Amino acid sequence: MAPRGYPAEFRRRVIDLVEAGRPVAQVAAELGISDQSIYTWRRQARIDAGIEPGLTTAEHAELAALPRRVRELETELAIHSRATELLKGDVDPKGSWSFAFLWDEGRLRVRL
Repeated sequence: MAPRGYPAEFRRRVIDLVEAGRPVAQVAAELGISDQSIYTWRRQARIDAGIEPGLTTAEHAELAALPRRVRELETELAIHSRATELLKGDVDPKGSWSFAFLWDEGRLRVRL
């Protein structure tokens, strides 16, 4: 996956320079970046184009988002489990809820 420090347009232009026939070492020296970065970007571009096997940039992004989605689902499950527990017994609904709803970075968080 490409480093976050370089914009996608910059990486694309660097790859275009190399594909136009300029040596990787020369491009790297002129732009002040490492050879390995250019090789990595070029390989990822070939993967995205379907030339080489591997995970595309979109697949990397999807995998990176999965832990957050798992946390969200675990929170939902905890809420449902707690609600099920409360509804099983003869509990006064007015005094039994122990949820705390918080806004955290634009998301609704629930603390049980």
